[in-house]
Amino acid sequence: MPQGGGKGRVGLHVSGIPDGDRYILIFGAESAHVFANPVPRAFHAALPERDRTMLAMRSGERVNLMLEEARVHGPAFTGMAPAPCIQLGSFCVDSFENEDLVTEWFALCRLPSVQSLPGCVRARKMVSVSGWAKHAALYEFDSLQSRNDHFVFFERAQPEIEAWSVRTVKHLVHAPKSSNVACRIWPPVEGR
Repeated sequence: MPQGGGKGRVGLHVSGIPDGDRYILIFGAESAHVFANPVPRAFHAALPERDRTMLAMRSGERVNLMLEEARVHGPAFTGMAPAPCIQLGSFCVDSFENEDLVTEWFALCRLPSVQSLPGCVRARKMVSVSGWAKHAALYEFDSLQSRNDHFVFFERAQPEIEAWSVRTVKHLVHAPKSSNVACRIWPPVEGR
């Protein structure tokens, strides 16, 4: 998915890790351990020379193996196919003391509040098995327009939710250029 447009309110950003953000490639499996045998580094090393040469052309690549912690479906949910537009944020929490704050916010505030947004297909909270980011939030929309129209400022109409988010987001330490907004290029979106 190439990056779309627009950024939401985010906390701090970390430096010193790869900062690629142009394309997002997402694989799914029954278990994160499917991607541990072999791990990506070993899998890539076993590829033919031609494929390794192609992979070497990437820059700023970041890899995380994650598990889905929680999922909510929005009003635009029609099935399990990848949504036409996503926003993916990957982050750690600034201190151990704030882990519960972030966990509670996702469980009691963020996920319940986005599941009623027009154009929202689903939202997922992820946790890391491997990679820099300990957490990720994957928001899926039926279009970039829906994301821009309904997600970017949805909390402003709900002062108590906005206040909770302001208190919490400042404790998130995002990957470079996170969160990323992208439109699906494969499998093709019908009608495009």
